[in-house]
Amino acid sequence: MKRLATLDASWLAVESEDTPMHVGTLQIFSLPEGAPETFLRDMVARMKDAGDVAPPWGYKLAWSGFLGRLLAPAWKVDKDIDLDYHVRHSALPRPGGERELGILVSRLHSNPLDFSRPLWECHVIEGLENNRFALYTKMHHSMIDGISGVRLMQRVLTTDPDRVNMPPPWTVRPERRRGSKTDPEASVPAAVSQAMDALKLQADMAPRLWQAGNRLVHSVRHPEDGLTAPFTGPVSILNHRVTGQRRFATQHYQLDRLKALAQASGGSLNDIVLYLCGTALRRFLLEQDSVPAIPLTAGIPVNIRPADDEGTGTQISFMIASLATNEADPLNRLQQIKASTRRAKEHLQKLPKSALTQYTMLLMSPYILQLMSGLGGRMRPVFNVTISNVPGPEKTLYYEGAKLEAMFPVSLIAHGGALNITCLSYAGSLNFGYTGCRDTLPSMQKLAVYTGEALDELESLVLPPRPKKPRSTAKKKKPEA
Repeated sequence: MKRLATLDASWLAVESEDTPMHVGTLQIFSLPEGAPETFLRDMVARMKDAGDVAPPWGYKLAWSGFLGRLLAPAWKVDKDIDLDYHVRHSALPRPGGERELGILVSRLHSNPLDFSRPLWECHVIEGLENNRFALYTKMHHSMIDGISGVRLMQRVLTTDPDRVNMPPPWTVRPERRRGSKTDPEASVPAAVSQAMDALKLQADMAPRLWQAGNRLVHSVRHPEDGLTAPFTGPVSILNHRVTGQRRFATQHYQLDRLKALAQASGGSLNDIVLYLCGTALRRFLLEQDSVPAIPLTAGIPVNIRPADDEGTGTQISFMIASLATNEADPLNRLQQIKASTRRAKEHLQKLPKSALTQYTMLLMSPYILQLMSGLGGRMRPVFNVTISNVPGPEKTLYYEGAKLEAMFPVSLIAHGGALNITCLSYAGSLNFGYTGCRDTLPSMQKLAVYTGEALDELESLVLPPRPKKPRSTAKKKKPEA
């Protein structure tokens, strides 16, 4: 058996009927040219016939009951995994559009995973218009985070459009760095040495963590210093109790557009993402006459997983930044967001990388305690909305000759946070996935539209106007009788 890390186990502890803690990915493919009618049926059959199921796909909980998950969370290998259950073939009524696909994914993402089995499902969805199909995969957050999920899927796919008979995702083992704590070839002396180093590290980190905590407390008392602290955001319509049903919407933009705005405004790509989200949220709240007098805050996951590590579990830290939703002027809003993220990065960078996991637990423990105690959505939130940006593959990828056209993240929400916006880059585009509570946030899909309009507006304010094409002076020929 393999014990879960504390942060991974916390996702199991807060699981409930209304707050399933799984994350997903929606991938849209175009069928290969000349693909037979049975292409998808044959592909699903090969997927189900896969023999060796690799970690973490083959793990299931040693004790699936609530007390077992809470008191002794551990993985064991499922030696008789039922792939016919985990791999499912669905269809949209032809021709299925983006709206129909979004409705189906919303329903699939609303359903909790079966805790007596390995915590994942894969749905192959046919019937998408323009000769396309989709692959929706979901996995419990205790097993994987966004970065490791993207890296794992990247290894499943290929840049070769002619490659066929490819393995399904659950047969590909994640690569880990040699000598890491789960490396079976690590020696016992090395493990003892690692433990001694960890004890010394804890003693060395204590003053740094104490200083980080003091900075957060100071920022609550003195918000003018610019560091956005936990619990400083307002109670908004995003921050009430949620139900189990989800809505999912998508949007995607060319990365070059966003990078041009970042360069012209002296900010980062993440600053532009936060601006677009904050501006869309401000308009969404204005329509409901519910814009708080103080700005909404965003909880922003920060990847701390080494670049060569594709291991399982969660390795993220967090920073909190203002979305300046109370600011009516777009350029002032952008400047306030830039100042807030810069201050948050400076705060995080004062900690050594080795202390980031402990700092994350310090920062996130009030959030987890809110959820476990039932106070989530009943008191002031730690932050108002989660917004993350996950770097994805830069090259065009294929599976069984089918071209991957787009890839969207489908995330989780919890009591007190009815909206999650996650971005994933792929092949020169940035794909936004909006996951929200169907009941708490009706018409959430408008946010996707408003984000696009915010992008157009910012371009008109920041970028120089495009030169107009000269009008042709040639006389048009009269049509022949």
